[in-house]
Amino acid sequence: MNTTTVLDLIAAREAAASAARDELLQQQAKLAAEVAAIDAALADLATTRQTLTKILEDEVTASEPAVISEPYQQILAVFTPDRGGLRAKDVCRVLGIGTEPKDTEGIRAKLKRLVNRQILTESQPGLFTLNPERT
Repeated sequence: MNTTTVLDLIAAREAAASAARDELLQQQAKLAAEVAAIDAALADLATTRQTLTKILEDEVTASEPAVISEPYQQILAVFTPDRGGLRAKDVCRVLGIGTEPKDTEGIRAKLKRLVNRQILTESQPGLFTLNPERT
């Protein structure tokens, strides 16, 4: 075997190794970009989780009758432990507001929120009472 042939073989192997290295470096750069994108998504999810946790903690705090807004406090004042169940229209009458559908639907929505906060219960559809556990 002559020297030229051996040098050609070495050059061919160098070229192949160089091409393989370049391809691996490109793959490495692509993977690094994908990892960076996933890291960013994970950071966003962590921020979202923290924000949602804070909102939910605030919601739980806001579910206490002493700190909920005035309209809800007015509604809660209508309910007493000895009073039977009330419908949205009954609450509207006691509060002295209209009993038109727009009025009763607004009150009904608030009553449902109070049920979700476990301050009121809905013993029958549309019939609301104080939650016995909260009285």
